[in-house]
Amino acid sequence: MEEVLEQLQIKALALRRHIIRMTGLAGSGHPGGSLSAADIMTVLYFHELRIDPLNPGWPDRDRFVLSKGHAAPVLYAALAERGFFPQEELDTLRRIDSRLQGHPDMRKVPGVEISTGSLGQGLSAANGMALAGKMDKSSFRVYALLGDGENQEGQVWEAAMLAAHYRLDNLVAIVDHNGLQIDGLIAEVLSPEPIGDKWRAFGWEVQEINGHDLKEIITALDRAREVKGRPSLILANTVKGKGCSFMENRVEWHGTAPSKEQMETALNEMEVG
Repeated sequence: MEEVLEQLQIKALALRRHIIRMTGLAGSGHPGGSLSAADIMTVLYFHELRIDPLNPGWPDRDRFVLSKGHAAPVLYAALAERGFFPQEELDTLRRIDSRLQGHPDMRKVPGVEISTGSLGQGLSAANGMALAGKMDKSSFRVYALLGDGENQEGQVWEAAMLAAHYRLDNLVAIVDHNGLQIDGLIAEVLSPEPIGDKWRAFGWEVQEINGHDLKEIITALDRAREVKGRPSLILANTVKGKGCSFMENRVEWHGTAPSKEQMETALNEMEVG
């Protein structure tokens, strides 16, 4: 396990470096919530998901839905590192002729299961995938990553109710609980707390973890696999901007890209070794 964790730590650092470089070169994007989800995405794409970069449409693949679609940089970084497209393409983020748009586009980017960006809709799409898997008696699993502020959306709770009603135990939702959204603290904008208790009330199996502890993430996903008869929610406590000292827990980095100088400072902080 220690060797696995060491390799995952290296990948998580690579994702963070990609996020900083992508948004810095683009001069726009959402680094804060991408960095907070980097460890979660690392475990998903390099340990958990059953996927094939050479055959993105493989029918038995696991599905991942980035419901918080503005965190596209972390998804692109994971897909590129996993081999779905060349890493050099990451430097084209948000360019007019690039397929790496500000929000993921399933029609253009291999490995993207659903186009997202309108917050609150991703879990509904994941429900459809999971329900289809049940109907087809397929073995694939479905994972959806939501923002904590996204829990303010009514459609999230409609989807939560449906998933429990249909006993979608092949579905895992993960909430990136960094406590900040574009307008400030989620507790002050429109508090969705207590998030875990609300999901339990809707019939979900809930685990609360440190979303930056790779071992805890792995253990939570393993436990979710053992849950039968109900969907699973992993409430991952994270830090917005994690890994970049001047971005950590600062709301202004929700949707602000680093300048060239800030990009270089952050990349120097994230040097391997």
